[in-house]
Amino acid sequence: MPQFMLVYKGEATDMSELAPDQVQEIMGKWAAWMENIGPAMKDLGNPFGVSASVVDDGTTGTAGAATGYSVIEADDINAAMSLTNGHPYLSEGKGDYAIDIFELLPAPGM
Repeated sequence: MPQFMLVYKGEATDMSELAPDQVQEIMGKWAAWMENIGPAMKDLGNPFGVSASVVDDGTTGTAGAATGYSVIEADDINAAMSLTNGHPYLSEGKGDYAIDIFELLPAPGM
C-alpha cells in the first residue's frame, strides 16, 4: 500500500513556553488523531530543528517553512488527504498552518 509523507508547514509552537496543562491538551489532540487513523500511521515523525538550504549553484539559503513530518499509509492521495480530518495541526482555521502531502515512491533501480 502506498505511503505518504505529511509535511507540516507554519510556525511551530514552542512547547517550553506553554503551561503543563496546555502541553497536555495539545498532546491529547495528537493522541486522539493518531487513534482515529489507527494502523495508517507508519511513522509519527518528528519536529524539525535548525535548517538550511544548499543550492545547486553552490550558494546557501533559508530552508522552507516546514516544521515537521509524519508518514501514513493510504490507498491513494485522496485517502491520504482524508486522514488529515481532525488533525490538530489544522485546528485553528485561520490559514496559518498547512500539511503538504507527498507520495513516497521507491528509489529508481531499487
